[in-house]
Amino acid sequence: MLLTVSGPPGSGKSTTAELLADAFDLDHVSGGDIFRELADERGYTPLEFNKLAEENDQIDRDLDRRLREIAVEADGLVLESRLAGWLAGEQADFRFWLDAPPQVRGERIAEREGKDPERATEETKAREASEASRYLEYYDINIQDLTIYDLSVNTARWEPDAVLDMLVTAVGEYDESGDEGQAAIQLEYEF
Repeated sequence: MLLTVSGPPGSGKSTTAELLADAFDLDHVSGGDIFRELADERGYTPLEFNKLAEENDQIDRDLDRRLREIAVEADGLVLESRLAGWLAGEQADFRFWLDAPPQVRGERIAEREGKDPERATEETKAREASEASRYLEYYDINIQDLTIYDLSVNTARWEPDAVLDMLVTAVGEYDESGDEGQAAIQLEYEF
């Protein structure tokens, strides 16, 4: 089984993906962890590395290519990244999108990174805009198009365990005979 968890920074992707992986005894691969590792290895903050990625498209392309390869080759996995649903395509059994209002996400990031909440919110908005622009330019992906996802959840409304319950229920209650079709993903880009 391949499950994807996508959403903007601070939406609860990592928390939910970890819980989901535990619930189904799956491995968990995080695009954010890979991105932060690459930034740290090169001596950048994630925001600085994101800015560098605006000038050097190879950073995004290498990360996305690796995530795509993982999605195609792996089974028994929860793949988590902003583009996980897109990158996994029809390989994914279920694609989930998580979101929350910008201020909530900024506060979560501020707590996690020890920053001022207003600063974290502004940095997050800038990061999102930058990424959205690059996804559109590189792959013709409109990250705000949620039609590819099986379920979208506002994580500000429920605690992590309740969000997990929703996703576990969605997977557990799935009946292939009643499935009228997974949303197709059309990408022009070859990863």
